[in-house]
Amino acid sequence: MGEPTVRENLTRKRMMVFSGTCHPVLSEEIAQHLGIKLCEARIRRFSDGEIYFRATESVRGADVFVIQTHASPINESLMEQLVMLDALKRASAKRITAVIPYYGYSRQDKKTLAREPISAKLVADLLTVAGAQLVLSVDLHSGQIQGFFNFPVDHLTALPLLGDFLEKHLGLSGDDLVVVSPDAGRVRVATRLRELLDAEMAYIYKRRSRHEPQKIEETVVEGDVRGRACILIDDMIDTAGTMVAGARALAEEGATDIYAAATHALFSDKAVQRLMESPVKATIVTNTLPVPEEKAQVLGDRLTVLSIAPIVASALQAVFDDESVSEIFHGENQP
Repeated sequence: MGEPTVRENLTRKRMMVFSGTCHPVLSEEIAQHLGIKLCEARIRRFSDGEIYFRATESVRGADVFVIQTHASPINESLMEQLVMLDALKRASAKRITAVIPYYGYSRQDKKTLAREPISAKLVADLLTVAGAQLVLSVDLHSGQIQGFFNFPVDHLTALPLLGDFLEKHLGLSGDDLVVVSPDAGRVRVATRLRELLDAEMAYIYKRRSRHEPQKIEETVVEGDVRGRACILIDDMIDTAGTMVAGARALAEEGATDIYAAATHALFSDKAVQRLMESPVKATIVTNTLPVPEEKAQVLGDRLTVLSIAPIVASALQAVFDDESVSEIFHGENQP
């Protein structure tokens, strides 16, 4: 009798990247930086609005990444990602990473009044149950959101991207520049940007209404801004109320050129109109969220949208290769 045949089951790691429908341009750009194509899938709506998803090729044993930023309409974007995650989990993907450039409901991360929800935790639970085994997001509103998950959360930051543009393209750095935190919650972010630009720092004391969270009742500048250029830095621009109130306060204190910088451009309500009517000279954001063409046209040269795709692609490659994501940012990526 001959020797028994030994079969070797050689497995090869596969990266598969799927995109939701709310920001396909960003997903395509991420895939290009990775040197791959987005995986084909069928995503459609039933007549009653229900979401249908099906991957058109096998994902069994693959390292799968599902890119979906939680853009408006946010509930639609979130539900679509949940459906995609569930389908891939049931198709036996080896590892599923939810790639969420903008994490929806992130501002509802704690209770400030009785009988309020902690919706950011609810979203974490939904993603977990749907099948996510790792989450990758950009500039979370607060660091505690990472603790809402019982598995790794890789946090990316756009600060180096914003800082590089401000310094190299706008020539903003040094002692004549002041990085301004628009409220107490952004002081840590402002400090990091100040260090990147070797600038001075100030912050704005902002008292909000207890019953109307978006209403600002008092704004006071703490720091020397007279005769200096200022950069207001925040994680997001939603209605632009915070940025505009801060810019006006800085202008009243004698600041010269005033810039607004943020990672997430929600631009809801009358944000664009407010920015146009404010002392803000230019607004710099990233494309974690799609900026509608009509809004970009209104702001014109006063708006710059930087691409976050190279940073996200580098992080996805690191995750796939089981390498450190923090090393991409030299350990400076914690919220």
